[in-house]
Amino acid sequence: MAHGSWRNNHPRPLFDQTAYNSTLPNGVAMGCEVGLAGMKLSGILEWLEGIAPLRYAEAWDNVGLLVGDRQQTVSRGMLCIDYTDAVADEAKDAGCDFVIAYHPPIFKAMKRLVAPCKIHDAIRRGVAIYSPHTALDVAEGGTNDVLADAIGLVDRQPLKLSDPKVTVAKLVTFVPKDQVETVANALFQAGAGKIGNYSSCSFRTEGEGTFFGEKGSNPQAGKAGQLERTSEIKIETVVPLDRLSTVIAALRAVHPYEEPAFDIVQLMAPPVARGMGRIGRFDSPIMRDVLFNRIKQALQIDHLLIAGATTGIAHTAAVCAGSCGDLLDEAIRQKADVYLTGEMRHHDALKAAAAGMTVICTLHSHSERITLRHLRDRLAEEFAPVHWQLAATDRDPFAIR
Repeated sequence: MAHGSWRNNHPRPLFDQTAYNSTLPNGVAMGCEVGLAGMKLSGILEWLEGIAPLRYAEAWDNVGLLVGDRQQTVSRGMLCIDYTDAVADEAKDAGCDFVIAYHPPIFKAMKRLVAPCKIHDAIRRGVAIYSPHTALDVAEGGTNDVLADAIGLVDRQPLKLSDPKVTVAKLVTFVPKDQVETVANALFQAGAGKIGNYSSCSFRTEGEGTFFGEKGSNPQAGKAGQLERTSEIKIETVVPLDRLSTVIAALRAVHPYEEPAFDIVQLMAPPVARGMGRIGRFDSPIMRDVLFNRIKQALQIDHLLIAGATTGIAHTAAVCAGSCGDLLDEAIRQKADVYLTGEMRHHDALKAAAAGMTVICTLHSHSERITLRHLRDRLAEEFAPVHWQLAATDRDPFAIR
């Protein structure tokens, strides 16, 4: 499994939009609109959602644009792990109008937004807030690959594959020949027919439709009270689940029939080679004390929490940024010598040590923070008209003295 991608100058397989594979002479990504004092947020979000597709985020997560207008212009962006009051004040003082907060600052349902409140203030000032969280964790080249890079893992793969998610359905409808383009275009404009980098995708089959207009009907072709036959085209196209109601409304609005016939077909999600965490081997066996120092240097921290053996050679390791005790059994099953994560429960640490594994905990956000530096650099490269900075006040809530 290749792990070049957006962290460096290697090929960038994360890009879903081919428009972003090249840049204009001034460093602005193609396909992005430049405003008088910045760039349209929609172009930046398209790039972010290209490198870390939101559909791969965990079901319990709340990712994507949480505050703001996709059509607004942004000129200064700030990256942080947590959008705390201190970070909100720092962003305000710096004049930032876009914040990428790795952890979603809106997670559970909020029933009211009243001042004083950092989210209320962001809305009032027109500050957009975006959270990639587990979508970035799963992404190739994302949070867990950056962590795996930091300790030198090769031949790696996801520690646990994500459950495939159904995100589209198939719509099948039947249209008279002379109206097929009108109906198809309405479906496409409503959001149907998109597959990867292609739009207006459909399959069409010619056939014959029959109907008998009962009392009170007013057929567009033929007469009520008799069996009618008409030449029709069957249109098949895919529809994102979140656009299904809109597409059906568009179908009903333009279809010439009084009662258009259509089917919604539930699709099976294809298997994906994406997942949480990473497991692999070291390029060459490494002494544990050397590994500890490598982690401290890469993550720019002074201390580690270690359970299990602190000496001896390690051949394999698993990594999972944040709190990943729920993947411990998988790391044990795959016989990882070392498990690097942000934090782990007491009894899980005992379990790992008993299994002969060394658990290394960095404190939660220290395992994630290194990714922000890589993401900031890539954003600065792709969207030069926007000033990008890391939040200086963003830090892990725990300190070891």
